[in-house]
Amino acid sequence: MTGSLVSPTTRQRVRDLATPVATALGRLGLTPNALTLIGFLGTCVAAFAAANQWWLAAGVLVLVFGIFDLFDGALARATGQASNLGAFLDSTFDRAGEAIVYIGIAAGSLAGGFQLGALLAIAALAAASLVPYIRAKAEGLGFAPGSGLASVGLAPREIRTGILAIGLLASGLSGRVVDCMALPSDQIRGCFWGTHAGDGTLALTVTLVLITVLATLTTIQRIVHVLDQSREG
Repeated sequence: MTGSLVSPTTRQRVRDLATPVATALGRLGLTPNALTLIGFLGTCVAAFAAANQWWLAAGVLVLVFGIFDLFDGALARATGQASNLGAFLDSTFDRAGEAIVYIGIAAGSLAGGFQLGALLAIAALAAASLVPYIRAKAEGLGFAPGSGLASVGLAPREIRTGILAIGLLASGLSGRVVDCMALPSDQIRGCFWGTHAGDGTLALTVTLVLITVLATLTTIQRIVHVLDQSREG
């Protein structure tokens, strides 16, 4: 019993859906490692948007590049270019990208005078960082060989990314619709895409608390899984 919100079957179906898009990108001359780098740079742009309190833009970018993250692995498998180096780069840039987004959220919260948001972003970063660390350490020591821990726990990276994207979108939209529609038509677009920390603090707070709690529970689930395996061995 893995307790994961994403089953191995669902993971495989998503990978199958990503393969045609990934191969199309490959025909454009892009390599799996190039896609990994593009995804990371896109995540950095999302962090920049968050640091400037452009929550809606940050949410869209987190969502888009969260989906984009599927393509490097799909292309590598489809073209026989999978390698240990590629897996290493993918994992490294994934961890770095996730951390940078939380740092951007913390910076944006502080800039907007929302100190609680900055604290919660740090807490979410700490909790989220433990999830892949537990997996890497356990698999390196021979527990859950292969990708055995990937499906263990409530909130693997794709779940955290989805929650974060939705939360940022909600933060950007909260309190904006009525105010924006009252503006002249040439100002509406800028109103929706640019917002300040005070407009979405509740949504942002709930999002970061949820990620922190789910990531912590995921870490505990993975530790318990390893303990069970150690008893069996």
